[in-house]
Amino acid sequence: MVNQSNRRKLKVKAITIAALAVSIYLLMVFADYPKAIERYFSKGFYPVICYLLHPVLNIFPFSVGDILYIFTIGYLIYTLFRFIKLLFKKEFIAAAFLAGGMIIKVQAAILVFYLFWGMNYFRPSAGERLNLRDTNYTTTNLKAVTAMLIDSANACRARLTPADLAQGNNVIYRTAMLAVGKLSNDSVNFRTYHPGVKPSILTPLLNYIGTSGYFNPFTGEAQINYQMPVFNRPVVACHEMSHQMGYGPEDEADFTGFLAGIGSHDRLLRYSAYHLAVDEFMHALYYRDSLANKQLKPRVSRAVHQDFVTERVYWMSYQNKAEILTSIFYDRFLKVNNQPQGLGTYNRIVLLVMALYREKVHS
Repeated sequence: MVNQSNRRKLKVKAITIAALAVSIYLLMVFADYPKAIERYFSKGFYPVICYLLHPVLNIFPFSVGDILYIFTIGYLIYTLFRFIKLLFKKEFIAAAFLAGGMIIKVQAAILVFYLFWGMNYFRPSAGERLNLRDTNYTTTNLKAVTAMLIDSANACRARLTPADLAQGNNVIYRTAMLAVGKLSNDSVNFRTYHPGVKPSILTPLLNYIGTSGYFNPFTGEAQINYQMPVFNRPVVACHEMSHQMGYGPEDEADFTGFLAGIGSHDRLLRYSAYHLAVDEFMHALYYRDSLANKQLKPRVSRAVHQDFVTERVYWMSYQNKAEILTSIFYDRFLKVNNQPQGLGTYNRIVLLVMALYREKVHS
């Protein structure tokens, strides 16, 4: 039987749940107005969050966000066991309070996610903001740009020394931060506030779910998998810091990381950027014209080809069913957040790079 005190508590929880639900709904209504998002959130409220969070959390050499996630997962498991235990004991009122509390916490987390960073998913596209809207291209043009990228990757790989390939993670992180900072100084479209990147404490787990890095929207920290092949790490670091800039969609973060990489004087970072681009373009060309893809394969140098083999062997050594499940989850997450192609969004870097190279192709 529900006493008067419990009725009041349940009423308060119900009102709180309703208020949070309305707040989330209003945010989603706001998300339908990209120009307003750009003006009031991406260039208004979000920079304030960056100024407040990034300098403080950059002090810590470890990922505060990783610790937050570990604690959260532990708390969720503990709460689930408590809830099941209350049901078995037929303490339904206590179970209802616990469930209501969890609903409120989840709603609050959703609000924090969007208010701290997630609304960046709904700003105008990078193509529109960077005036790279001409994303139509022919197979001939795709093949031409792919060949240019292969030549650049070959040349950058040939310049790498054993010392470049032996760079420690701290050096890679500093170089990536300098490259992102330079990109920010060169263009207001890439404005960043106290960029930073950290090795993820969860790297052993990231290996098994096939993840090279991630951005924590709750703490604003960029983390990377510090164990993956060394030539992958620099551009991934730039990619994750691109999310810090407010580039939400994965293709836009890839493109921003690519620009930071090719604009750097660091040999490993430049190669890392071209290595990523060649991988994406060869996949795109294969789906557009498999014969053209086959014709360009011999153009890839032996050293670059071996790096692709090394990369594939690394990830295959960790491949398992968990990766499939997390891929499905992340695919759905991207589709909910204004990226209808899901995981295919990563491959859309080709559209932006093609638009960037269109003058070279037509000249």
